[in-house]
Amino acid sequence: MKRNHLFTRRNFLKSSVATLTTLHLVPRHVLGGAGVTPPSETLTKAVLGVGGMGQGHLKSINPQSKLLAVCDVDENRLKAALNIAGEGVKGYKDFREVLARKDIDIVHIPTPPHWHGLMSVAAARAGKDIWCEKPMTRTIGEGEAVVAAMAKYGRIFRLNTWFRFEGGFYGMGITVKPIKKIAQAGLLGWPLKVTLGGPTGFDWKQNQWCGRTDLTPQPVPPELDYDLWLGPAPMKPYHPHRVHGSFRGYWDYDGGGLGDMGQHYLDPVQYILDKDNESPVELEADTDPQHPDAVLPWRRIRLKYADGCEIILDGENKDTAPFIAGPKGWLSRDFESNIPELEKKLRDLPDPEPQLTDFIQAVKTRKKFALNEVNGHRSCTIINLAKIAVQTGRPLRFDSKKQRFIDDAQANALVSQPMRAPWKLEV
Repeated sequence: MKRNHLFTRRNFLKSSVATLTTLHLVPRHVLGGAGVTPPSETLTKAVLGVGGMGQGHLKSINPQSKLLAVCDVDENRLKAALNIAGEGVKGYKDFREVLARKDIDIVHIPTPPHWHGLMSVAAARAGKDIWCEKPMTRTIGEGEAVVAAMAKYGRIFRLNTWFRFEGGFYGMGITVKPIKKIAQAGLLGWPLKVTLGGPTGFDWKQNQWCGRTDLTPQPVPPELDYDLWLGPAPMKPYHPHRVHGSFRGYWDYDGGGLGDMGQHYLDPVQYILDKDNESPVELEADTDPQHPDAVLPWRRIRLKYADGCEIILDGENKDTAPFIAGPKGWLSRDFESNIPELEKKLRDLPDPEPQLTDFIQAVKTRKKFALNEVNGHRSCTIINLAKIAVQTGRPLRFDSKKQRFIDDAQANALVSQPMRAPWKLEV
């Protein structure tokens, strides 16, 4: 690929700062009070799952809300969270007791993904708004249930990834906004091809989040309620590699690096391509046969939309293609491009439609957050489609409207997987 250095990330940052997305914080007086939010207007929250990401949800994520409760099935983690939380915060082992409290407005769900859909639906039914970790759900069917539950109960849902509306997009050193402007103005042509791999700044953590195929049963530690940790997942003998941080390496709970980081990478791509209301219709994975329990490395995944746009996931970090390319031009990881006078053209392009990016404001006004259950389900579906392509190891066709595979019972069996009794996904 021959690079044209007339338009680079460095030049862009120097002379086109005005095109960058700026995070606008809503002043406290707008939400209530002059400088300090009155207690009557203070929203309350609970955090379900306080390991790993849950530590951030205790204080640094959504600090505008008052923390009232924390919940975890591991007694040691629960005690540690209570020490961090301070006075006035109550601890629980069973999340259903938290949802039964009438004084909690928002629940945070930084649990393993096999709980995301079930807890989100239960929280909506209990009248709570939801701040959920990525990936939104472990299966496509669970995502459909979350969308239905938010509509039925009128709840506000936020997914905890933010690159479509703020922050430097992974590997690009720049926000998504100018990339979307360029793509949607047709300056690169159409259809577009997006390649995510090592050379363009994306690492799928292939080795870090693989499962083990040699697990032998171990005694369950006394501080852990393993049955409640598994919840809707199949009962399998305990091993420490199944739980806590390394759970991502097992299909029952997540999907390896795709589950861990996929929505951070793919939600902005969906936004750039203007695909919030559709899904890829063709997909295939280059992979060795996968283990039925443990996620193993894969080489490459290709996803294609009905209009010809493509997303390539490079699992080996070997693809040297630019980040995004079309028949008229390309943009690289360094925000270099071969489009003549792109800097000038970019300044003249209109901004994308405004997005509501303050969660507290969304809750108080009952307006959808920028990344909500609807568009979040679609970007999570990209991840779940990629996972199914890897698991089946063959080309697949997908009906974007029905959200089911065409003439493939095995693939469709992975869309809505059964839950272990007594757990049910009831909207």
